[in-house]
Amino acid sequence: MAGERFDPAKADRLLAPDRKALIDADWVADLLELKDGDTACDLGAGNGYFTLPLAERTQNDVYAVDVEPEMLGLLGVRAMEAGFEQVGLIEATLEDIPLPDDSVGGLVAAFVMHEVEDRVQAFREMKRMLKDGSKGAIVEWKKEEFTKGPPLHERLESDVLVADANEANLKVMEVINLDHVYVVLVRNE
Repeated sequence: MAGERFDPAKADRLLAPDRKALIDADWVADLLELKDGDTACDLGAGNGYFTLPLAERTQNDVYAVDVEPEMLGLLGVRAMEAGFEQVGLIEATLEDIPLPDDSVGGLVAAFVMHEVEDRVQAFREMKRMLKDGSKGAIVEWKKEEFTKGPPLHERLESDVLVADANEANLKVMEVINLDHVYVVLVRNE
């Protein structure tokens, strides 16, 4: 069962200063090793905490995918204010993303996989979109009590995401454990 969707009324929390202490969006974007001409994608983009750092690393398109139109609206305003005209907004689920095969040079899916109904299908979509050799960074909450994030029963152990990625034929490069969160780094081969 998927977790409850994030409430757009709480969107300001996603940009709070303590978020950077939890997970640095620039560091995550650097993990992808994007080149200037790469297309990037932020899955479950919310209001753009990870989207804008991706846009700083490429002049090409950066697609922000989210199911909540209100969150995409907030992201659109932030992207325009920051001068990132290459950010495109896509309202979609992670299980059915309207982007072409082999079109993305790197992607982030942060704090969203616990909300996805069919995670293996979402990973299949990532594999389908990622160019050969391209990376994805999947960021999630550790399954531990913590004052931020979803309730404990909605959190996923990293081995669950590793198994889902493997089932979708994405190569898991490593699992990076941080305080309260982890990153599953994948590559399309």
